[in-house]
Amino acid sequence: MQFDEVILGRRSTRGYKPDPVPRALIEEIIALAMRAPSSFNSQPYNFYVISGEPLERIRAGNIERTLAGVPDSREFRTAPAYTGPHRDRQIGVAKQLFSAMGIVRDDKRMREDWLMRGFRQFDAPVCVIVTYDRVMDSTDDTPFDCGAVSTVLVNAAWSRGLGTVINSQGIMQSPVVREHAAIHDDQVILKAIALGWPDESFPANAVVSERRSVAEATTFVGFDD
Repeated sequence: MQFDEVILGRRSTRGYKPDPVPRALIEEIIALAMRAPSSFNSQPYNFYVISGEPLERIRAGNIERTLAGVPDSREFRTAPAYTGPHRDRQIGVAKQLFSAMGIVRDDKRMREDWLMRGFRQFDAPVCVIVTYDRVMDSTDDTPFDCGAVSTVLVNAAWSRGLGTVINSQGIMQSPVVREHAAIHDDQVILKAIALGWPDESFPANAVVSERRSVAEATTFVGFDD
């Protein structure tokens, strides 16, 4: 694919085929992602790539603890409830997804199943856990750098026919993730990226979330026109 085709074509994938993803292909994608810029070339990120039985144990633990009412234990700062236009955009994409999946407002069973799908990493065959070195926890450059490498990773995957979705549901119960992914104490768990071959028959995979216009998001200073 051409660069513009990747950027414009990529979308979050929430339904996957069970087919395995070759380790060599994942290594190729991560190598490309690590060309992303980082502050002073600090490269504070690490990747734990989980599949098979360890991933199943993480899924089961996430669901079991969540349904038991165990509070989430995500290790990064979370914002209070969105308000204003940010809340509007959050609701907007939820409406798109629920409409595609045929989930009506009062269908509690289907809404809960959709929530559990997130805790299961959307049933993707691979989960990439993005962590960063705890010693770098005191600077906002670190999550910025992790965001940059994650952006390249999902686009590199898309260019090779793979789907991804960056999410927090898969790491809601960090003790479970740490245990089964063998994540060292010197790492902070930041995000999860579900990865696999997209199931094109899955309705939510056709959803393309809306974007603001350049005019809405951008201020030009010092230009004549």
